[in-house]
Amino acid sequence: MPEKRTSHRPLRAKLIFNGISGRSNESPKQLDDILTEMQNRNILPEVYMVHPDSQIKSVVRSAIKDGINLIVVAGGDGTIDSVMGDMIGSPATLGIIPTGTRNNLAFNLGIPDTIAGAIALLRKGRRLKIDVGSMRSGRSSQWFLEDATLGLLSDIYPFADSVQHGDLTQIGNLLSTVVSSTPSHLRMILEGRKRIDMSAYMVLIANMPYIGPRFQISPDVSWNDNFLDVFVFSDMSKMDLISYAVQSTGGAVEDARIKHFRVKRLTIHSDPPMPVLADGMPLEQGPVTALVHPHALTVIGGAANKAMGEQPTASPTS
Repeated sequence: MPEKRTSHRPLRAKLIFNGISGRSNESPKQLDDILTEMQNRNILPEVYMVHPDSQIKSVVRSAIKDGINLIVVAGGDGTIDSVMGDMIGSPATLGIIPTGTRNNLAFNLGIPDTIAGAIALLRKGRRLKIDVGSMRSGRSSQWFLEDATLGLLSDIYPFADSVQHGDLTQIGNLLSTVVSSTPSHLRMILEGRKRIDMSAYMVLIANMPYIGPRFQISPDVSWNDNFLDVFVFSDMSKMDLISYAVQSTGGAVEDARIKHFRVKRLTIHSDPPMPVLADGMPLEQGPVTALVHPHALTVIGGAANKAMGEQPTASPTS
């Protein structure tokens, strides 16, 4: 028997729709499907269409001030990042309809990749309290949900992102960047007291078990364990890094040269200074401080899945 969809009480929501995410030619139908499914679920959206000059932060703040406690993002990971900063510590809950290119955050949180499935989850899913990372580098700062990177990973990100979006002309730039890269000396301070010195081409600070194109660096990373997972690629040549990248396409690869630390607070000084990204957003070069903010954001997610990095804490939605 089909599910009765109109039995729920009305639920106000702010729908932030990014028609530029994913395949833009599909966006009119996507919006129509979203509104139809929301109507079937008795969800009453106020729609905001994202455009290049959008002030999304003020849109989110205004919605929360007006008493809307469900902010729904239809877009990709970048759109989610632009919304979530002003939701941290607020009474609002984030809902995700994955219509972007990677949709990695939705994958990490067990959110279906169909519009109907994601909207059904807004009613039937669980409210998850997830950790959020913050990164300060030089005079700039940025929240992050997925990861922050220093060094070679930051250098190649724009080229790798373009390749993933179909621009194969950037493969040459990606390879030349790898060839010309040099390692940096790192002075790392863990939890404000323990100092570690080493040399490395790159550092990855992960908050989600799957990053980038759904690459799992370790099954031990969790988004609700109150820690950030720091991976330092030390004592590895460029050929070692390339070999690791190739092997990792088949799943997480153990390598003793990749140093793994779990921290609440981390400071890194690099010489020469490493380029820094937080969820793909560039920051100034300079001393880096990364912090975890435990359970700082409420998100509607899917079924519990230990492989997705969940520790047991979540409550069902009403």
